[in-house]
Amino acid sequence: MATEGGGKEMNEIKTQFTTREGLYKQLQHSEYSRPNRVPFNSQGSNPVRVSFVNLNDQSGNGDRLCFNVGRELYFYIYKGVRKAADLSKPIDKRIYKGTQPTCHDFNHLTATAESVSLLVGFSAGQVQLIDPIKKETSKLFNEEMASSWRA
Repeated sequence: MATEGGGKEMNEIKTQFTTREGLYKQLQHSEYSRPNRVPFNSQGSNPVRVSFVNLNDQSGNGDRLCFNVGRELYFYIYKGVRKAADLSKPIDKRIYKGTQPTCHDFNHLTATAESVSLLVGFSAGQVQLIDPIKKETSKLFNEEMASSWRA
């Protein structure tokens, strides 16, 4: 096989290279299909929270994953650490305008393959109960907190 002066093969497939514009590198599928990124803000931070639940469904993929990035909340099938989730196909995605999710957790006692309760807390004090499988919003608690904090 032909080689260059540096002793490397010419047919070698590169995974990264550098030009005067910057560094280019091949991304993994999970990195490439990541949801929209929140712009960097040095003034404050947008913490990311992650919640897991196991639904014990018949398919063997009973684990579900919920995480928030800024004002967005995502719900996915979790296939474990060895196989990346397809981040381009969330089961449910919600974008909030006036406030942002700061915490969330599943009700593990009532979770089934058809329905799961997710409690979401927001930066303005509201608490919302949603079902990401049925894509329903059940209740909003402390709704008056949002209007009283704006005054």
